[in-house]
Amino acid sequence: VQLVESGGGLVQSGGSLRLSCKATGMILSVFTGSTMGWYRLAPGKERELVARRIPGGLTNYADSVKGRFTISKDNNRRTMYLQMDNLKPEDTAVYYCKYHVQSGYDYWGQGIQVTVSS
Repeated sequence: VQLVESGGGLVQSGGSLRLSCKATGMILSVFTGSTMGWYRLAPGKERELVARRIPGGLTNYADSVKGRFTISKDNNRRTMYLQMDNLKPEDTAVYYCKYHVQSGYDYWGQGIQVTVSS
C-alpha cells in the first residue's frame, strides 16, 4: 500500500484548497474499515490532528478548523479528501494523511505543503 497526497500549494487568506490522499493497493474492505485522518505540522509546533473520520461516518475536527474544513472519502477511488475553506495564515503547515487499518497498522502519506499568505 502506498499513500500519495496531492492538492497542496500556495493560496491567499480566505481561499480554498482540497487535499487528496490516494491509497494505492489498498483493498476495498480495508479502506472502508479504516479510520482516516489528516494531521499537520507547522514550524515550532507539535503535530496536530486536524480531522478524523471513523468507519461509519462519524467525524471530528480540531477546534481551530471547525466549520472551515471537511473530511470525506471516495471508496471507488480509494481516496480521502480534506476540503479547506476560508484558509488562514495559521493554517500554513505540512499536511499528512493517515489510514489506521483494523489490523492496527498505520499508513502515512508523504506530507504536502500548504501555505496561506496574508
